[in-house]
Amino acid sequence: MLAVFDIGGTRIRGGHSPAPGEVQAVRECPTPRDDFNAFTAALRDLAGDAAGIAISIAGCIDPLTGRMKIANIPCLDGRTLVEDLRAALGLPVWIGNDADCFVLAEAGSGAGRGHRTVFGVILGTGVGGGLVIDGRLVAGAGGFAGEWGHGPVQETRPLGRDVPRFACGCGQVGCLDAIGSARGIERLHQHLHGQMVGAESIVTGWQAAEAAAQETVEVWLEIMSGPLAMVLNVVGATVVPVGGGMGRATALVAALDRAVSARRLWQAPGPVVVPALSVLEPGLIGASHGGAELLARAAL
Repeated sequence: MLAVFDIGGTRIRGGHSPAPGEVQAVRECPTPRDDFNAFTAALRDLAGDAAGIAISIAGCIDPLTGRMKIANIPCLDGRTLVEDLRAALGLPVWIGNDADCFVLAEAGSGAGRGHRTVFGVILGTGVGGGLVIDGRLVAGAGGFAGEWGHGPVQETRPLGRDVPRFACGCGQVGCLDAIGSARGIERLHQHLHGQMVGAESIVTGWQAAEAAAQETVEVWLEIMSGPLAMVLNVVGATVVPVGGGMGRATALVAALDRAVSARRLWQAPGPVVVPALSVLEPGLIGASHGGAELLARAAL
């Protein structure tokens, strides 16, 4: 039995996975942010008699050094976390970034099931992504493969409208994360119309044919669809499950699919950019897929 965890800066959610894609007996506790011993004790308690642990976490592990980079849990930042947890718990350990676990969940038992190459997209408080090929996660240099939200690629005159390149939290200017996320589309709407409106209201207004919201979403689609089409041309993905808060707006996802299709080289027989199916526990489900091979190797 594999213990699976979804770890954030506020809460740890833990459960047990008898098979990849299956999660049961979910419990949670506060995240000990500043005390590594308390953190491992919490995992030990939630893991019970599991034979191994798999973790989804909002941070990245450098594949070369094994060191963790995470902003909101200080006791983990800079640690060789896999090794440290293995030593502390005496169990095999697998750790994946939350976006990577999302795409593992979608590739293994969600909208990407049966596809060889799956590029998962998160449109929420940030723009993230992950890549799975032949059932295996592609981590890439620094563990950043799939992070299409960062890089100075934003178009500045979409549909003839002047749009500034906004500063991004990563330190660059013009990243899709700064304009394509929920906060980003709000920033775009304020720039275009001088109104601060929530992302959900913008999408609702667009669906109701409100002029200002329609313009904002059309500009947003123009900005986001070109880079996403380029990603698909490069990696050859045949499905793009979309998660995050904006991913639940099925009409918006369908509009993004149409915009990407018009810019992509390969023309699919049906939709490629589709709503994610793993909407309840993508972190835990993704961890169950990611840790399954680790547990199988440990049993040999």
